[in-house]
Amino acid sequence: QVQLVESGGGLVQPGGSLRLSCVASGFSLEYYDIGWFRQAPGKEREGVSCISSSDGSTYYADSVKGRFTFSRHNAKNTMYLQMNSLKPEDTAVYYCSTRRPGSVDPEYWGQGTQVTVSS
Repeated sequence: QVQLVESGGGLVQPGGSLRLSCVASGFSLEYYDIGWFRQAPGKEREGVSCISSSDGSTYYADSVKGRFTFSRHNAKNTMYLQMNSLKPEDTAVYYCSTRRPGSVDPEYWGQGTQVTVSS
């Protein structure tokens, strides 16, 4: 079966850290563009970070640059999002996603994991 399973979300205080994991099964992440998205209550879904399969370049939204790190462990077929210096505005449901190189839209999505940053 083809699926993405996320974990690692939770409640954290401002300034704290979390690491999200996304495990792929049924296909290899190595041959796909991969990315993280998030959606906060009352807001549109936004892209957080992505890695290009063509050259491995990593891109970050301005709002998370310097605080979040996106990585992939091919042997474990897993992608990670390390989130440091978390702010209340980072509160959202986070989704991992994959896309075939050359395609416009993502093909697979994780189930989502809730991240809440609050005192």
